[in-house]
Amino acid sequence: MKIEGTQEVHARRERVFQALVDPIVLQRCIPGCERLEQVAENHFSTTLRAGVGSIKGVFIGNVRLEEVQPPAHFRMVVDGKGQPGFLKGAGTLDLEERDGATVVNYSGDVQVGGTIAGVGQRMIQGAARMMLAQFFTAIEAEAQTKADEAPPEHGFFRTTLRWLSGRLRRPFRRPTKPTSSTSQE
Repeated sequence: MKIEGTQEVHARRERVFQALVDPIVLQRCIPGCERLEQVAENHFSTTLRAGVGSIKGVFIGNVRLEEVQPPAHFRMVVDGKGQPGFLKGAGTLDLEERDGATVVNYSGDVQVGGTIAGVGQRMIQGAARMMLAQFFTAIEAEAQTKADEAPPEHGFFRTTLRWLSGRLRRPFRRPTKPTSSTSQE
């Protein structure tokens, strides 16, 4: 299954990158993440409570960051097993600064097996999109927090309200000037 998309985060690229590789921040931002511990450089062990439809469970797995190029790029490799099945995947995240915000382009391939795969690819993709929206909304709140401030509170309702608020403000934002680039081949 292919997962790809683009997300605009209203924070500086360096802050967004820091949030995306900090296990403490990630544990607060990943929906259902109960534990995320660093076991080696760029290698983490995790426990995640997740599900699709009526099939829910706890997954225990590993996350590895590769090709780390701060603050622009990294590759993430994940694997996890639990009672409802297994998950294996890899993907890249590319961060681009644009008008004081950060555009995150992500692309990856995920394999899902076991009982959870029985709910169907469309349901799994819908759940993945929902989790990604919650995740990036929480990352944006974290990246906008100043160093001396307490971290923002997360949870389903707070994250949903942040997401909804951002969607409602979107039509009222000033349009950005397109960047022109010329290339000669």
